[in-house]
Amino acid sequence: MRFVLAIVSFVAAALLIGLGIAQKTILAAPDEITVSTSVATDAPVTVVSGEALNAYPRSQFVQISGSDENFVAYGRTSDVIAWIGDASYNTVSYDATAAELESDLTEGTEDEVPNPADSDLWLASYTDQASMTINVPEDFSLLVVSDGVKPAPSEVSITWPVDNSTPWANTFVVAGGILLVIGLVLLFWAVAHIRKSRGPRRKSPQKMPKLPRQPRYKPIKAKKKELDANAKGRRAINSRVAIVPVVLVTALALGGCSADFWAGREPVAAPTASADPVADAEAAAQLDPPAVTEQQAKRIVADLVAVAAEADTGMNDDLIKTRLAGPALDLRLTNYAARRADGAIPAVEGIPEGKITLTLPQVTENSWPRAVLAVIEDTATAEDGKQVPPVAVMLIQDDPRSNYKAQYVIRLEPGAVIEGVAPASVGAGRLQLDSKFLVVEPQVVGADYGDILMVDSDSTSYDLFEAEGDSLRTDVGEGFKEGRKAAFPATSTLTFERAESKGPVVALSTNDSSALVTVDVNEDEIVKVVEAGAVANAPAAVKALTGKTTSAKGFRATYGYQLLFLVPSVETGGKIVLLGYTQGLVAASELP
Repeated sequence: MRFVLAIVSFVAAALLIGLGIAQKTILAAPDEITVSTSVATDAPVTVVSGEALNAYPRSQFVQISGSDENFVAYGRTSDVIAWIGDASYNTVSYDATAAELESDLTEGTEDEVPNPADSDLWLASYTDQASMTINVPEDFSLLVVSDGVKPAPSEVSITWPVDNSTPWANTFVVAGGILLVIGLVLLFWAVAHIRKSRGPRRKSPQKMPKLPRQPRYKPIKAKKKELDANAKGRRAINSRVAIVPVVLVTALALGGCSADFWAGREPVAAPTASADPVADAEAAAQLDPPAVTEQQAKRIVADLVAVAAEADTGMNDDLIKTRLAGPALDLRLTNYAARRADGAIPAVEGIPEGKITLTLPQVTENSWPRAVLAVIEDTATAEDGKQVPPVAVMLIQDDPRSNYKAQYVIRLEPGAVIEGVAPASVGAGRLQLDSKFLVVEPQVVGADYGDILMVDSDSTSYDLFEAEGDSLRTDVGEGFKEGRKAAFPATSTLTFERAESKGPVVALSTNDSSALVTVDVNEDEIVKVVEAGAVANAPAAVKALTGKTTSAKGFRATYGYQLLFLVPSVETGGKIVLLGYTQGLVAASELP
């Protein structure tokens, strides 16, 4: 019976070990899935849909070929389609039935698109790179172009890694090893039992008769060394026979100590090289997503800072226009013109290269223009040793093919704190300019505050704004203006007038339904000669812009104020607070 059980154990062990080894070799599944397609149209753009990219779970390894040059980027599907506009494009989708990619052509009225390489819409981009590993959600798509004029690359291939782990294979091998040990034990036990039971079972009843004595002969004795060698050889063979199963079992037992050895245990995921740049976009729990992710905002602001620094140094009008617009651009272009005429005129305050402490993007699905408010920390220190307040920039993207440009670059007031706003992954709604939910409509905030700068407490809007902490009133308010007028010579007059403001009004909501509002206010400072034969002297910046040191008529200088307000909601109540401002000369001319 022991022999039978040993044989059964050996057979079961062989089956289990064989099955385990087969699962890891001839029965093993592939470790990746690859699908590809060829695009046979002349469309300048190919879009690989998020549905195709997510046909299988885990990251996507994309390969692009069929063109001498290529550009690949990914972004929100709605943004990708908006950027393509009226151009023809191919859409690569996944056919689940056939388990393959397919391509469809969408006819458009345009046969080419601009170079997408520098667009702010993309979360990540790759230039002249044949392959890349990405991990994007279904509402994101891949944009593939050559140079925007030539047909898009024709070959697209997507590969997904597949979990082909076989946890039961190692379990089978270990179980087989255990049965093998049990079989060996049963076998040794059976052999030992037979040896113990060997010998006669009863004694002979009488002695056997003696046989006749045979002649003696003397056997030839073997040499002692040969006998010892034969004995040692037999012991070595027996030792090896005993050691083989022990070594085999030990190896199998040690092999089962790996972390992914046992059935039901999840394999350890491989570490990723970096955080996915679309994580914030996936976390947005709302119907409309933010215009940009936090990662996009960092890249845009970094480019803004670099462009502004280079343009300020070289007084490059064309370069600064690539990242600034509106009131912020007017201030710098005027300053560049004055500095080119007079090198002693100081440059406009630069945009600091610091940490972004606040990112508040507008929420929108598929509409433009879009706005993003960012606050940049300034690590510089003032003359009094205190920390220089941060700078807020209001970035606006006019259309899908335009980049974000800073319409406002505003230095915050000392001690000003922007709080109570949603995180970048959620964003903020952009309010209508005539919104009735605020204590003052956004479109009239600038006019109301400009009236205070003119007449201070005589303004009908005076009680709507918080006076405490408002340093701009001290710098250019009614008291400053009256002091300037009183010091002016009798041969000329000095007057101040409201000038047209052309900057966009942007209102982004806060958590309590209040709003952060950026506006611009312009004022004309008019010096007019009133006495015959007298002349008016031009300040240095006005002289540099007009090319005149004096004038018998007078001068007009326009000063612009870029302003950031916190406007409370009707429900919250309270006064409008000036959070920051930037001022400077934006135009100058001689009176006609």
